[in-house]
Amino acid sequence: MSAIAPDSGSPATPANPIACDIFCAVIDNFGDIGVCWRLARQLAHEHGWEVRVFVDDLHSFKKLCPSLVLEPARQTLDGIVIEHWREPSHAGDTLEVADVVIEAFGCELPPVYITAMAERARAPLWFNLEYLSAEDWIADFHLRPSPHPRYPLSKIFFFPGLGPGTGGVLKERDLDAARAAFEGSLAARTDWWRNVTGHAPPPADATVVSLFAYENPAVDSLLEQWRDSASPIVLLVPEGRISGALARFFGLPSFAAGTHATRGNLSAHALAFTEQPGYDALLWASDINFVRGEDSFVRAQWAAKPFVWHIYPQADDAHLPKLDAALAHYTRTLSRDARAALGRFWHAWNGAGRPDWAEFQRHYPALKRRAAAWAVELAQVGDLAGNLTSFAKTQLK
Repeated sequence: MSAIAPDSGSPATPANPIACDIFCAVIDNFGDIGVCWRLARQLAHEHGWEVRVFVDDLHSFKKLCPSLVLEPARQTLDGIVIEHWREPSHAGDTLEVADVVIEAFGCELPPVYITAMAERARAPLWFNLEYLSAEDWIADFHLRPSPHPRYPLSKIFFFPGLGPGTGGVLKERDLDAARAAFEGSLAARTDWWRNVTGHAPPPADATVVSLFAYENPAVDSLLEQWRDSASPIVLLVPEGRISGALARFFGLPSFAAGTHATRGNLSAHALAFTEQPGYDALLWASDINFVRGEDSFVRAQWAAKPFVWHIYPQADDAHLPKLDAALAHYTRTLSRDARAALGRFWHAWNGAGRPDWAEFQRHYPALKRRAAAWAVELAQVGDLAGNLTSFAKTQLK
């Protein structure tokens, strides 16, 4: 997808740049590597760090970064060294220990690397980067150290979050400017629609919806409601796990990238999976964004448009308190009716009931205002890369 991408810039390299290793195991989907790659790029481009990323699944990574090459054990991309983490014990062909070590999402560092960390003249700063959660207890545990049972090392827990006292979430310095440029340029938006969908932008009375979700039984009801909508709905669907439901609804053998279909007042475009800057443009081009997991959830908040979150499902509904915690932050200033409507819709989209599109649409003006205000509030927490580097500087003096 073409887009006006954030220009992260290239700061002057410090005389003694901080070296940072990020370890990432791709558990499922693209969220793990998506977060790690965004963080790596910010640390390198905005803070001048020398960054190396260990990742075990280059195929998933390549979806987000098409210029990645699958064969090499080591390559440099966008100024960042990428190591193919082939097995848990592997720590690169040449064992090097960085000043800052980031263990993403409890992936567990190679034992040989931990041993080398302990033998280093000055122990590195070791972060365990946790998954994002909006729950209140996050602030209490953010930046707490955990001593290693065998070595003179401590791991610091770094918790992304939506409220004060947490690590915040990732946001590039120039993201707001890039969004404003896209939204303020008719030519940029028209080019985006033609390049991505092969069609001109939709009419002004259409509601544009991006749909990025896990498999979801609620989608069938929602597609029917969009089909019967009083005004046009234009659906933008990145190819993925929800594509099969679209194919069934439209009576097609598949809903692969490049497919276009119409039923009633619903028209839908299947889009190719895109690199990260292209996904931001998709969010900016839409009126309402359906997002999933962690990375797209964060990007939707910076897009300052109403959104619906499909949280990653966990056993025993352990994900629902996290969903409610995010709703509590996001809906804090909404009226009681709008807050209740959005809560019902989010819960229905996450398996509890039937989503009511008409009710959602009635509150759209209030949700649109809240989305813009929330992006400003969230920025006050500070961005994750900036918060991490600020803390690291205090520890590496």
